[in-house]
Amino acid sequence: MRTTRSALAAVTATAALVLSACGGGGDTDSAAESGGSGDGTFPITVEHAFGETVIEQKPERVAAVAWGNHEAALALGVVPVIMEQATYGDDDGNGVLPWVEDKVEEMGEELPATYDFTDGIDFEAIANSEPDVILAGYSGLTQEEYDTLSQIAPVVAYPKTPWGSTWQDTITQDAKGLGLEAEGQALIEENEAILEEKVAEYDNLAGTSAMWGYADPQDASTFGFFTVSDPRVQFLPEIGMEIPESVTTASEGNEAFMGSESSETAADTFADADILIVAEDNDQKATLQDDPLLSKIPAVERDSIAWLPENAPEAAASNPSPLNIDTEYMDSYLETLDAAAAKAAQD
Repeated sequence: MRTTRSALAAVTATAALVLSACGGGGDTDSAAESGGSGDGTFPITVEHAFGETVIEQKPERVAAVAWGNHEAALALGVVPVIMEQATYGDDDGNGVLPWVEDKVEEMGEELPATYDFTDGIDFEAIANSEPDVILAGYSGLTQEEYDTLSQIAPVVAYPKTPWGSTWQDTITQDAKGLGLEAEGQALIEENEAILEEKVAEYDNLAGTSAMWGYADPQDASTFGFFTVSDPRVQFLPEIGMEIPESVTTASEGNEAFMGSESSETAADTFADADILIVAEDNDQKATLQDDPLLSKIPAVERDSIAWLPENAPEAAASNPSPLNIDTEYMDSYLETLDAAAAKAAQD
């Protein structure tokens, strides 16, 4: 956690003052809704990793923290009053991913306020937005962060593992907090059907094993890999690909989204990975291709690497959401994987 205990205490006090001064009203427009006919009966209880949260009445002002929760809300017809700025995949630098802009425009609404996550969660900005509920179904909240946010409004946290919620988990969890559980399930089914149609267009994905990797240009002594807790890894079987047994084994006992392997053993450990998925930047590319140890990883040797354009929407779409599945960016991601899989098949 990046915020100190003293800073947290100060922010908590600020949040309490803001809420007591402002109450439930305010000048900012409430979260807009455009659809959703099966509202849940309130109060509702949402279970999560920190226990359970009771939401007494249907929320009108919705705050979203971390990645993807605002997208779940928007897909359910709810415009948050505040959301985190996008720092990855934001190709035009405005802090909002293109499919989020498209959805808000389609709804005829204004973009929500955003907060900068550079120094961690901006508790004061969230408190100032006067939310009725805070969505964090996909996040890495710590207990301390959860407790602080809970003094602002009821918090819908992730179900089990930090940063481990699939896109389906995120929709399910956040939809419960909005009283739109039935709509959430329908949204999942709709996007799963869209994804199934897309995947059918590619011949090389099925049965190909894929892993996410990272080579640190400043320290090539270890090779980073995304664990089975990460949604990007969990997404691979949904598109017909396989998670290498080596990644599953190396992930045991590690609930973090990333692990590491000595570069001396990486080639042997991950020999069963047909393709390697890497966010492309010149330094990382050079490290993988030129390092005497990392270059021996079989997927690197045969160049069956799915290079994703660094900090571009195509790379961000690798972490699926109900707003990016039916986009050209998901198409581009699948095309990149398919091309790498075709190279692996030629070996």
